[in-house]
Amino acid sequence: MTDTTIRTYSRESETEEETSTNADEQERCPECGGRVVSDAEHAETVCEDCGLVVEEDEIDRGPEWRAFDAAEKDEKSRVGAPTTNMMHDQGLSTNIGWQDKDAYGNSLSSRQRQKMQRLRTWNERFRTRDSKERNLKQALGEIDRMASAIGLPENVRETASVIYRRALEEDLLPGRSIEGVATASLYAAARQAGTPRSLDEISAVSRVDKMELTRTYRYIIRELGLEVQPADPEQYVPRFASGLDLSEETERMARELLDAAREEGVHSGKSPVGLAAASVYAAALLTNEKVTQNEVSEVANISEVTIRNRYKELLEASDTATPA
Repeated sequence: MTDTTIRTYSRESETEEETSTNADEQERCPECGGRVVSDAEHAETVCEDCGLVVEEDEIDRGPEWRAFDAAEKDEKSRVGAPTTNMMHDQGLSTNIGWQDKDAYGNSLSSRQRQKMQRLRTWNERFRTRDSKERNLKQALGEIDRMASAIGLPENVRETASVIYRRALEEDLLPGRSIEGVATASLYAAARQAGTPRSLDEISAVSRVDKMELTRTYRYIIRELGLEVQPADPEQYVPRFASGLDLSEETERMARELLDAAREEGVHSGKSPVGLAAASVYAAALLTNEKVTQNEVSEVANISEVTIRNRYKELLEASDTATPA
């Protein structure tokens, strides 16, 4: 008569127990039960206690060359750059360098230079074979140029390129300029990433005017269903304080002024850039740091009149929220 064992646990727990058991067996020596270690130099797996060779002739999955510093590693590495949305072909195509030199650094002859120039021309034509790729290449170049001009980080550029690609796929470009949609994508990406720039700052480096930028931005947001939160004045404070070379105490005071203004409802209907600039100016006065309204207006790219009106409102709201 054969005894049968009734198992009351599920199949998933059985699989997990078998996996953990197999892992423990692989980490233990089959002879003495000691711990096994991998010897990369001899391509073997041996037991620390009895010295039994458990496995041999292991596959070395690393490169066949050795490097002793980062520069030598980059020089010997044969892989290309990672894919990126900032290039119209995501960086997967071949790019022929502009240096007219061979692999040894020697200059090419006149005939070879002419041949390489023809190859560059044909390579560029193959990279942008249709109008969509040419459109994308021009737009991504504009996004990169504007982001560099106003100091936006790499993640904002990637997000802006993804937004533009979505607009191109949704066929939102007919009737609108490439520069306008690219600028609107960069403005939306900066606000989504928490590093917003004002419309005046964006339009200053763009090839379109402010009116077209705002109109295209609203259209892109509505059609793509992007979730963009209203700009918070506190997001501008670190950049303004850094541009004016102010202390951390002043920056902290500016944040406290904005918090008090939010409690009193002063934020409603006011420009976040103006509130941030006024809070920095008011905080500098409270901490006895010498900053003029002209210097703040140049950094924030707003008028001195706006700063004077807003900083008085911030001080009144601060007095109301925390009476002396």
